[in-house]
Amino acid sequence: MKPKDEDKLRAIAQATFRLVEQTGLSGLTMAAIAREAGLATGTLYVYFKSKEELLTALYEQAKTETAATLMQGDTPQDPFKRRFQRMWTNWLNHRLTQYAQMVFLEQYYNSPWFSEESRNLSARLIQAWLDLINHAKQQQILKDVPTPLLLNSFAGSVRETANLLRAGTLPHDDAHLAMAFGLCWDGMKA
Repeated sequence: MKPKDEDKLRAIAQATFRLVEQTGLSGLTMAAIAREAGLATGTLYVYFKSKEELLTALYEQAKTETAATLMQGDTPQDPFKRRFQRMWTNWLNHRLTQYAQMVFLEQYYNSPWFSEESRNLSARLIQAWLDLINHAKQQQILKDVPTPLLLNSFAGSVRETANLLRAGTLPHDDAHLAMAFGLCWDGMKA
């Protein structure tokens, strides 16, 4: 069997992310993805047997990439707040540069395709992040509230800051980024 062309796989992924950003996940069709990727629909089916297979594969790819960017440059010897800010900044930058991919992840998470297998993958990928959060709670650095609340506060801060930056409502400079992170930190610190 001939190996799948990496350029075509990238084109399929990017086309899917763009279409989800523009029109949403529910109306997405294989024909539209193929057209957007510059492929014949039959070629798309050579790569993915169904829409479900395509979406699941793209979720795994995008979630793996996103989780990896969160911890980039993490230095365990640094004070927790510095590490936390680096992760916040990493995720913000990823969200800004990979906006369509992040929209896809959010819509997939809230779709009928999000399975127990997807949930388990997500948990495995963010385990180091969860361990760090739980350790900070034990050390009374972060509030002693359920970890999902902390994760949602962090994610919400990043998402909404990115939205403000993308809309031009918030200037993209160090001072405003420091303010946005400060609000996130103040809401989560013990």
